[in-house]
Amino acid sequence: MRTSHIALALVAGALVFLSGCDKLKSRDQLNQGVEAFRAAHFDQAAEHFKQAIALDPNNPYAREYLATSYMSQWIPGADSPENNEMARQAKEQFLLVLEKDPKDKTALAYLASLNYNAAGSLPPDQKAAQFDEAVKWYKRLIEVDPNAKDAYYTLGVIDWNKWYPALMTAKAELHMKPEDPGPIKDKKVREELKEKYSPIIEDGIQNLGKALDIDKEYDDAMAYLNLLYRERADLADNQDDYNRDIKTADQYLDQSMNTKKIKAARQPQNAGGIVQDSGK
Repeated sequence: MRTSHIALALVAGALVFLSGCDKLKSRDQLNQGVEAFRAAHFDQAAEHFKQAIALDPNNPYAREYLATSYMSQWIPGADSPENNEMARQAKEQFLLVLEKDPKDKTALAYLASLNYNAAGSLPPDQKAAQFDEAVKWYKRLIEVDPNAKDAYYTLGVIDWNKWYPALMTAKAELHMKPEDPGPIKDKKVREELKEKYSPIIEDGIQNLGKALDIDKEYDDAMAYLNLLYRERADLADNQDDYNRDIKTADQYLDQSMNTKKIKAARQPQNAGGIVQDSGK
């Protein structure tokens, strides 16, 4: 009986030792993967991260790195079985990360970005569904990180993408050029657009405003606020409302251009006036 206890103790000790060895091997595979990732050898990196997970399924970083390696190999808009498989695997791994930590900001941000970028090359009927999926992930990210300015910004851009094609179609059918001043003269068309798209436009303005609240120098948010106010003016019921929105749009456009100049002036320059790359 005592011999059996000793044998069991030895086996248990061996398992602990092996477990410890596997953790060390997993860490080594992780480090090799990180080096390959930094060298932009993403396929090699993925293999190291898969080995790290196999050796230690609880490795806290390997799965997220694996997902990011797949994501880095994915080319938005390229429709091929290999490329689609990269997107599928990236999504699968990020979802597994969220199973262990539903508040993982990196996984949430990448899933949002994956769906947003995938929408670009899709036909209109599929594009809307893809945008809606991206919106879901961006909103989850904001729940975890209320200061996620890029999430608010992209939600605003998505709103613009949902609305702008409809405006251009309406103008074309009325034989208006995109740059023709408004408001849209056909009241029926104007009212139909307002009923369907006003909530989307207002949501976009609100989201971009929140991004700008977080970062007062978010010039891209200013640029899209310019667009949304300028295009909202086309739906105005009277000239005063139209002029008010155009004035606000012009202010955001000027603010965006001035902020870009201020940022550019901050960049270190050499004697020839060429911006130096700080490496950061």
